[in-house]
Amino acid sequence: MSLALLCSGQGRQDRGTFALLPDEPAARPILDAATALLGAHPAEFCRTAPEEALHANREGQLLCVARALAAAATLFPHGASPETIVAGYSVGEMAAWGIAGVWPAADTLALVDRRAKAMDRAGGPDDQLAHVRGLSREAVERLARRFDCAIAIVNPGRLFIVGGTRAATEAFCAAALDAGAARAGPMNVHVASHTPRLADAVVPFATALAAVPAKSPALRLMTASGATLVARPDRALAGLAGQLAETIDWAAVLEALAERGVTTVLELGPGRALADMAAAALPTAEVRALDDFHSLAGARAWLKDRLGRCTAGVGE
Repeated sequence: MSLALLCSGQGRQDRGTFALLPDEPAARPILDAATALLGAHPAEFCRTAPEEALHANREGQLLCVARALAAAATLFPHGASPETIVAGYSVGEMAAWGIAGVWPAADTLALVDRRAKAMDRAGGPDDQLAHVRGLSREAVERLARRFDCAIAIVNPGRLFIVGGTRAATEAFCAAALDAGAARAGPMNVHVASHTPRLADAVVPFATALAAVPAKSPALRLMTASGATLVARPDRALAGLAGQLAETIDWAAVLEALAERGVTTVLELGPGRALADMAAAALPTAEVRALDDFHSLAGARAWLKDRLGRCTAGVGE
């Protein structure tokens, strides 16, 4: 059995994002580090912050990465099997690098903070992402050029994420629907991630990455930069920084997981968008999201049942 852990990007954080985790001892140091950056415990922040703050770029990135780090630490308190593959979607890749042991959790969150701030400085106040499903990539690229947008993420099933200004993405979505798209609309992400609009964020983020010591991954870390495994983090940092202004091909990541024989997939969340895509792309794999479970005990039992009770690290 081969396990893949998927770390979600921002946009799906909600009031209950940390409902399963705040009292878990293994999660406590991670949540403490997130508290120092957010100014409030992540669970409390999610419960009480205004909707605008809950979905702000910096806060959203910190919440999503803290959630994935805390979930992994709780589910695998002694570390997952070295054969486990971990991959992340957009800012979720930062969580993946942390879960793989490249950086300690506190350093991972500090780097996410630097990443988000660089993006906010580089982007415009009206930037946002939108989604479109049902058109070919060529058609989406033509419309994106027409409305001064760019494809940010390529997903399976002709689902594309597009970034630009709010006015541009709204015009793009209207034109996409007129062109026959099954659906199109704005997302609750207010930054044009993975488009040339963030070109000025690449060097500052690369500088921040270079300043933090990086260890060889203890798990099989897959980067969205070429859908390849990271053996030498120092050689992959440029790609991690460059992703801020370049299209991510998540469909290729899922294809690579299938080619490597992944049989079990768990999305750490928040949300289950990655689980839905993985289920379609890996039809023979067993796929769940942590948010499918009512308790961590249920998630642990599912993992043990799929991977065997001797699987390294799965907590009781």
